[in-house]
Amino acid sequence: MNQSEVRIRSFRSQPRNLRVSVMTKVEEKHAGNGSLVGKSQLPLEEKHQANDKPEANGKAKVSPKQEADGKGDTPRKSLNLYSWQEIQRHNQETDQWLVINRKVYDVTSWADRHPGGRRVLNHYAGEDATDVFRAMHLELDIARLYLKPLLIGELAPGEPSQERNKNAQLVEDFQELRRTLEAMNMFSANLGFFSLHLIQILILEALAWLMLWHFGNGWPITICISFLLTISQGLSVKWWNHRHFQHHTKPNIYPKDPDIDVGPLFLVGDLQPIKYGKKKIKYIDYEKQHLYFYMVGLPLLMPVYFNLQSMQVMYLGRYWKDIVWVSSFYIRYFITFGPFYGIFGTVLLIYLVKFLESPWIACVTQMSHIPMKMSREENRDWLSTQVLATCNVEQSFFNDWFTGHLNFQIEHHLFPTMPRHNYQKVAPLVRSLCAKHGLQYVNKPILKAFGDIVRSLKKSAALWMDAYYET
Repeated sequence: MNQSEVRIRSFRSQPRNLRVSVMTKVEEKHAGNGSLVGKSQLPLEEKHQANDKPEANGKAKVSPKQEADGKGDTPRKSLNLYSWQEIQRHNQETDQWLVINRKVYDVTSWADRHPGGRRVLNHYAGEDATDVFRAMHLELDIARLYLKPLLIGELAPGEPSQERNKNAQLVEDFQELRRTLEAMNMFSANLGFFSLHLIQILILEALAWLMLWHFGNGWPITICISFLLTISQGLSVKWWNHRHFQHHTKPNIYPKDPDIDVGPLFLVGDLQPIKYGKKKIKYIDYEKQHLYFYMVGLPLLMPVYFNLQSMQVMYLGRYWKDIVWVSSFYIRYFITFGPFYGIFGTVLLIYLVKFLESPWIACVTQMSHIPMKMSREENRDWLSTQVLATCNVEQSFFNDWFTGHLNFQIEHHLFPTMPRHNYQKVAPLVRSLCAKHGLQYVNKPILKAFGDIVRSLKKSAALWMDAYYET
C-alpha cells in the first residue's frame, strides 16, 4: 500500500463530523494561495444558508461581505427566485437555463461562444449542472467570470439543490469525495510523468529515423517504423473537444453522445437496432455487423472517418490555429521522412501509420462503452450517468501503458481534468462510493473487454433481426 492509499483510508476512517472539520481547515489553508479549494467549495446547503438568506419580499439579498470582496458570483441586486418546475421548462436550443450551485443562469446567448461548443450547454438545459461544471473546467475562477453576466436568479429556499428525482445523499457524497480529492492535490499534474511521456515519443521517432538512415526504406523497415510512429497524431483540437466534451457530459445517451451515433454503418445498444428494425431499415446486412466492424470499422476509423471530419470542421469553421497545428504535424513528417520516401511516399507512410493506429484507438476507446448501458435522457446524477455508461479494465503496468490509462475509464469520466497518473490512486474511493449506493463498478480483464465489443454488436444485431422480420 502506497502513501496516498494510506492517507485516503485514514481520512475516510474518521467520523464524518471530524472529516468535515478537517476539510474546512484544509480549505481555509488553501483559500489564500490561489488553490481552487476554498470558500466556493463549501457544501451547497451550508453556503446557501450562510450567504443567501431570503428577504421578506421573497428576494435573495447578496451579503455585504460578498459585495466587498468580490468573491460571490451574484451582482449587487436582489435575485429572482425560481422553482425546478419553472427551470425545467427552459430546455430548448433557443431557451437554455441551467443551475450551478443553486444559482440560475440563462446561457442561451452565450452558447455560440462557449469554448466547449453550444451542444454541451444544450445537453444540460433545464438541469442542475453543478457537478458537470466542476468536472469539465480546470480553472473554475476564470469560468465563473463568464458566468456572472448570465446570472438571472437562484433556486427558491424551499427547493432542493438538484432535481427531485435525483438522490440527494448520493450527490452530496460525490461532492464530498471531490472536495477530498482536491484537498489531496489529485488534480495536480506530475511534470516528471508527462516529461517521461514526451521523451518516449521523441525516442521512438528518433529511433524510426535512425532505422531508415541505417537500413534504408524497404518494406520491412517501413512497417516496423510505422508501428513506432503510432504514438503521434495530427487532428483538429476544436473538433475533438466539441465532440469529446459531448461524449463526456452525456455518455451513451441518445442522441446527445456523438460516439454512439454510428448509424447506418453500425447499430449499437438496445434502442437503435429495434428502431431500425421496426422501420424496416437495412443499409447493410446487420446480422454480420461484427464482421463488418473488423473489416471496415477498425482499419478506417482514424485514416478516413476521424481525419475527414477533422478537416471538414477546420475548413468550415475557419479554425486557423488548428489548421496551423495540424499542418505542422504533416510538415514535420515531410521534413523528417521526405528525404527517404519523397512527397508521395511520405503521404503513404502517414496513412499507413494511421491505418495501423486505428484498430488500437477503436478497441481502447470502445471497449469501455459499447458493452455498457445506452439509453435516452434519464436526467441522472453525474456519478450514476458516468458509472452506468463506462467500465474499467484491470490495472497492470502493460494495461496502463497500452491504453494510456484509459483502462480507468470510470475515473477518467468522473474527473476528466484529473491527470491520468492519479486514476489508480482514486479508484478505491470511487469503488467504495459506488458500493455504498448500489452502483455496479465494472472491472474486466483486457481481452474480455475487447471481446465484449463484438459480443455487444452481435446482441444488437439480434435485436434488429427480431424487429425487422417481425410480421
